Amino acid sequence: MKLNLKRPLAFFDLEATGINVGSDRIVEIAILKAMPDGTEQILSKRINPQIPIPLVTSLIHGIYDEDIKDAQTFAQAAKEVAEFIGDADLAGYNSNKFDIPMLLEEFLRVGIDFDMSDRKFVDVQNIFHQMEQRTLKAAYKFYCEKDIINAHSAEADIKATYEVLLAQLDKYQHTEFEDKKGVRSKPVQNNVDALHEFTNMNKVVDFAGRMVYNENGEEVINFGKHKGRTVESVLDVEPSYYAWMKQGDFPLYTKKKLDEIWARWSKKKEEAKQAKQQSQTPKADTRKPETPRTPKPQEPAKPINTDMLEQLKMKFGK
Repeated sequence: MKLNLKRPLAFFDLEATGINVGSDRIVEIAILKAMPDGTEQILSKRINPQIPIPLVTSLIHGIYDEDIKDAQTFAQAAKEVAEFIGDADLAGYNSNKFDIPMLLEEFLRVGIDFDMSDRKFVDVQNIFHQMEQRTLKAAYKFYCEKDIINAHSAEADIKATYEVLLAQLDKYQHTEFEDKKGVRSKPVQNNVDALHEFTNMNKVVDFAGRMVYNENGEEVINFGKHKGRTVESVLDVEPSYYAWMKQGDFPLYTKKKLDEIWARWSKKKEEAKQAKQQSQTPKADTRKPETPRTPKPQEPAKPINTDMLEQLKMKFGK
């Protein structure tokens, strides 16, 4: 089907250092500009964000610091990007919540007033979510081909959830799934361990997602100024961050997991301190004592003679 367009529609996608629109930066932008005559134009650019890309983010989109160290900054690329988009309307997947706000933020940082007053925005994800709703009611209808009786009562909902899982096991037990790294598997198996792995792919530390595990199994901050850094490395440079989180409006379970990390970190610091002190303690002198030397016998004083008296007289002028 050909799009019915009155003016160009620019589909665009951003990869960034993270998902915080205010503090993160673009590392890649790709734009497909669909024209009213059915032709297409594409612009794709890597961007140097001028800040480090957290490893947990690089593992998702595959762009590392060394890949963009020689790329243009957004300030250098902004004019070309703005001119390429021109007066086109904008489209993307989750673009209303992420891509458009991130792009506008970057334009404003470099002093470009990207006019949005007369543009239309098409978010393909919203079409998907609204037409294929992800509620329990919709899932029950899709998998079990029935309507929930007394929906939103706890007992009816939990029975429906149980039936939906059974139907999912029947439907997907032989279905192949490809993850973000391109690994293919059949994860929906009649096995709780396998289902746990598949439904907890983000590997959060505290369920609220304030801390997550990286690929090395280390706890990583997942928000704010330290996003992407391990909790222990943050405590190394800013131990007061622990007190800030403890006093902050965080879930109790988040604080519980933070206490566990703090206790482990404190123990490591104390052990390192003790090891350093032991290395600096003077060691006992295990060398054999030196054998005292026997003093040389002194020669007896020589008797004063005439020559000696003459020498003394010459020295003192007497």
